[in-house]
Amino acid sequence: MKLFTAIATLAAVANAHYVFPSLIANGASTGEWANVRQWTGYYSNGPVADVSSLSIRCNVDASTKSAKTLSVAAGSTLGFSAKASISHPGLMQFYMAKVPAGMTADSWDGSGSVWFKVFNDMPIIGTSMTWPTQGKTSASFTLPKSLPSGEYLVRAEHIALHSAGSSGGAQFYISCAQINVTGGGAGTPGPLVAFPGAYKPTDPGIMINIYYPIPKTYTPPGPPVWTG
Repeated sequence: MKLFTAIATLAAVANAHYVFPSLIANGASTGEWANVRQWTGYYSNGPVADVSSLSIRCNVDASTKSAKTLSVAAGSTLGFSAKASISHPGLMQFYMAKVPAGMTADSWDGSGSVWFKVFNDMPIIGTSMTWPTQGKTSASFTLPKSLPSGEYLVRAEHIALHSAGSSGGAQFYISCAQINVTGGGAGTPGPLVAFPGAYKPTDPGIMINIYYPIPKTYTPPGPPVWTG
């Protein structure tokens, strides 16, 4: 009976959590973990909590994992599917990092100050804070038309804020995909940040009570969005 209860509890926790296992590109969804790096323990759907750990980059051990690299055009829409749905309230962000010359996406770990933000959503604040992606089964953004051609890592990050009232309470749901951008431009993406390093546990967009008193504003963590 105790074993059954423990299994049921773990299943309930996993069902409340979520992962981003596949891309949505060129009008279709890719297979799970085909173009997204499969991190250690993905089946638990568990989040990252420590912003100073290496796992904050691409999730557990995923910096040294690899996947297939998908070609997508600059200016097109790129998305990640969520499994199951994005069940917690919080912020959706996307970052990218260009693979250095002489390296490939499937062998690069994404280290250094190389990441730039290409998207974040924002809450609607009224009698409560409501979040655009909560309850959704996917999230997407537009690749800037001036994004230079080449291979990139793309980092999807949903920061669940339902327990974020104290340091370490925010939950980070993260996946990294590999893409090759075609038809790009001559933009200079930035500002560039490193993971770990971009966040502190006490950043106002990470340590926040979203329920009471209801915040009047919200500041996303990390650099401003590069729009091209």
